[in-house]
Amino acid sequence: MTVRGKLIFVTGGARSGKSRWAEELIGRLGNRVAYLATCVPRDEEMIARVKIHQQRRPAQWVTVEEPLEVARAVQRVADEVEAILIDCLTLWLTNLLLDAYPELDRADLAQIADLNLEEIENSVLGRVTELVQAAKQSSAQVVMVSNEVGLGIVPGYPLGRLYRDLLGRANQMVAAAADEVYLVVAGIPLEIKHLDARQNGEQGGRNV
Repeated sequence: MTVRGKLIFVTGGARSGKSRWAEELIGRLGNRVAYLATCVPRDEEMIARVKIHQQRRPAQWVTVEEPLEVARAVQRVADEVEAILIDCLTLWLTNLLLDAYPELDRADLAQIADLNLEEIENSVLGRVTELVQAAKQSSAQVVMVSNEVGLGIVPGYPLGRLYRDLLGRANQMVAAAADEVYLVVAGIPLEIKHLDARQNGEQGGRNV
């Protein structure tokens, strides 16, 4: 039975297996699935990765390519499907940044310092809030995939640090609203939050 407004958050490092596991998970949530792809392929490597993702998805899934207006896409398809997979939050934030502030793609240290970083953060995180609200109000279950980018070294360039901080805050916002949160490590999903456990004052952190 579909649970209205259920939000599941799946995060992990690059090549952790998070997308593959999220696809397996959402396949168990319903037969009618919408795959919201946020990627804009910018080079041959990204094109090849997109093809791999496309080939392993079931043919009956509805694919919606939406690099920017993801919240609206959720609202548009929710009544037609049982579950929605958004892959991924990471690339969506990149798209939002470069669409609203194209100068960031060419900015050097001095130019970054002159930008209103608080304005940028409020703009991007406001869109994250809209997406979370759309997911929670959806008639379909929603699974969001993202990357953990704060576990490595501090980026050596200003845009990298700005992006890392934004994604970290966005991940926190989604996780706080989610009913379930999974961290995928080496292909293994670790449940780190479950709504029932939270209500009972228990801790997650068990393998599933």
